[in-house]
Amino acid sequence: MSRIIQTKGLTKTYRRFKKEAGLKGSVKSLFKRQFVSKTAVSDFDLAMEAGEFVGLIGPNGAGKTTLVKMLTGIIAPTSGEISVLGYCPNKLENAFKKQYAVVMGQKSQLIYDMTAADTFLLFKEMYEIPDAAYRRNLEMFIGLFGAGEYLNTQARTLSLGERMKMELVAALLHNPKVLFLDEPTIGLDAPAQRQIRAFLKEVNSLNGTTILLTSHYMDDIRSLCPRSVVLSGGRKIYDGRTDALFASYQTHKKVTAQFESETAFAAPPGCTLLESDSHKAVFMVPKEESGAVLERTMREYRLKDISVEEEDVGAVVEKIYQSRGGAGQCGAGQGEAGESETGQGETGQGGAGI
Repeated sequence: MSRIIQTKGLTKTYRRFKKEAGLKGSVKSLFKRQFVSKTAVSDFDLAMEAGEFVGLIGPNGAGKTTLVKMLTGIIAPTSGEISVLGYCPNKLENAFKKQYAVVMGQKSQLIYDMTAADTFLLFKEMYEIPDAAYRRNLEMFIGLFGAGEYLNTQARTLSLGERMKMELVAALLHNPKVLFLDEPTIGLDAPAQRQIRAFLKEVNSLNGTTILLTSHYMDDIRSLCPRSVVLSGGRKIYDGRTDALFASYQTHKKVTAQFESETAFAAPPGCTLLESDSHKAVFMVPKEESGAVLERTMREYRLKDISVEEEDVGAVVEKIYQSRGGAGQCGAGQGEAGESETGQGETGQGGAGI
């Protein structure tokens, strides 16, 4: 099976109870309840092939976690079609659950008072992992992380970074075909983030594991995911190459110039001055004009040093989120879901068919 995930018109709408504040509001709600509808994901199409590493990005409330929960069967869609590995996820068949794994940065699957090694043995029995495969996978993943010293430590005594490494090992012991990651590096320091990125890249390369990653850290997305899907307000606004996404919004370069002596600096036409004093100036220059501006700056000022950087990733992400139209609705050949070869027409729970 080459197509691992396929959705068509996937929609999830919640009904929320609305109550006035105070005792009066509580009494009124006993006799007349008011509800409001909130659409978390709307008319969402997605197609992922085997071995893809796709980034799912969007602001808080965009619908990323809701989408992951629908793909894993945790919640049922309101409408639309969904197929993962040929299964309807919200039927929660054991055969399906043994073929995927999910790691959420803010939720733990490790058992609080047990050591990581004991939790892994429990997972071995739950997923019916053969002895040889269990030993091989445990040795490989612990080796990739260099985390052997944490194996016999209670989960509650692990640091956040140590726990996330053990969470990933636990998720991968049964060789899942699909791995869903929801903010796996949240709250981690830079070295731990880099180590987890390297680990995930290795797992995707060695095992061909299909991975869907949601993250607010754009370094995760840029370094791991050749393809990105952007959600805004529950709708897909971009589906295509990650480098093309950032290139279309990274329209400026940041120039930092340090002067040999006290200097009165004036920003070149079309540039935006960010910071300036008598010995230093920082300004933004349009990417297409950067060469000419640098040449002029070096000619007109006595420079001690000059550096050029890409526009700050955080600023680029803000532009992406604010542009509800996206940088092209869908990348070529991406996001235009074709017909699934597995079980089209069957109806699952919650009104979602496959």
